[in-house]
Amino acid sequence: MTDFWLAAGLLLLVALAFLLIPAIRGRRAQTEEDRTALNVALYEERQAELVAQHAAGILTDDQLEAGRAEAGRELLADAEGSDRERSARLGRTVPLVMAVLMPLLGGALYLHWGASDKVELAREFSQQPRSLAEMTIRLEQAVKAQPDSAEGWYFLGRSYMAQSRPDDAVRAFSRTVELAGRQPELLGQWAQALYFAGGKQWSASIQDLTDEALKSDPNEVTSLGLLGISAFEGKRFQDAVSYWERLVNVLPPEDPSRAALQGGIQRAREQLAEHPQEEAPAVAETGVALKVRVQLAEALKAKVEPGDVVFVFARAVSGPPMPLAAKRLTVADLPSEVTLRDSDAMMPQLQLSKFPKVELVARISRAGNATAGEWIGRSKALDTSTRDVQQLTVDSPDSP
Repeated sequence: MTDFWLAAGLLLLVALAFLLIPAIRGRRAQTEEDRTALNVALYEERQAELVAQHAAGILTDDQLEAGRAEAGRELLADAEGSDRERSARLGRTVPLVMAVLMPLLGGALYLHWGASDKVELAREFSQQPRSLAEMTIRLEQAVKAQPDSAEGWYFLGRSYMAQSRPDDAVRAFSRTVELAGRQPELLGQWAQALYFAGGKQWSASIQDLTDEALKSDPNEVTSLGLLGISAFEGKRFQDAVSYWERLVNVLPPEDPSRAALQGGIQRAREQLAEHPQEEAPAVAETGVALKVRVQLAEALKAKVEPGDVVFVFARAVSGPPMPLAAKRLTVADLPSEVTLRDSDAMMPQLQLSKFPKVELVARISRAGNATAGEWIGRSKALDTSTRDVQQLTVDSPDSP
């Protein structure tokens, strides 16, 4: 703040100059007037002496006139340059009082309407924080100075989560949503904070937040990861695999969290293999289970790569356009048989069993994009109650 106050001081000096210089000039003008009055008095005294000397016969008439003329010339010489137009003055008291009041008034106005806290905050953020705790303190100062900054509250919430302070994060994300609206990413972060603040206990409010987030964005990463964690800890290993596979599908290849997710998926599959009775019978008896055998047309085998991603999914014939359930394979896995169940639902409220008819789709995407690719295969509409294995061949160019 030193440079700020130096600049403010210089401006104050300039302002004071406008007040004090006229006062100084006024004193000079008063001196000029006093000297003029003295010269006039001396002139009149000289005139009186000349008249007295003339009356006494000391001076002749010509000498009297010459003396008067000389005295007049001296008076004019002394008064030269001082005969200027005078303007009204404030005197000395008003400028001096204003000079004292101006700094006080300016300081008071700045403290009331100024932004010294924001100036100091900007200076602090220009320097790299030395620790996460220091960054958190700065963010707390930022939202205190700018309480309507959604960005500030969001990063403060992320900072709280990094410091294992979920209760504070809940408050920060709640404020973020209040300011920025119910965006899917913000809802996911809020739900995650609530989950950890509640001791990793699932609740209706968390479910509502994740449902709302995935309804707006089926690929919202925080919600998918959180649902996978909850399912795994609740020993719903098939659900955990489903959520985490969906999350892996939308993450960029270079994302460092992919390795951890793959490890979680592997552990969930191992648990599922060890305890299949915990989930499989219920699905087989009451849930939808569409068995699909996916294969590649002979004409395309020379045009694809073994690592190309294959998305197998079902979508409602009459309903939302997004997939209801999906599985991920590669071209190297083909031909392959997969089963689509309610546990593979892309969104909890959009399960296969809630729609009477669906269409099966298999899409090959070299870029790993579930919504657009190079080749595709589609089935006819079929009942979700069917138990027969459905044959699905990828044989056509994928068009928008």
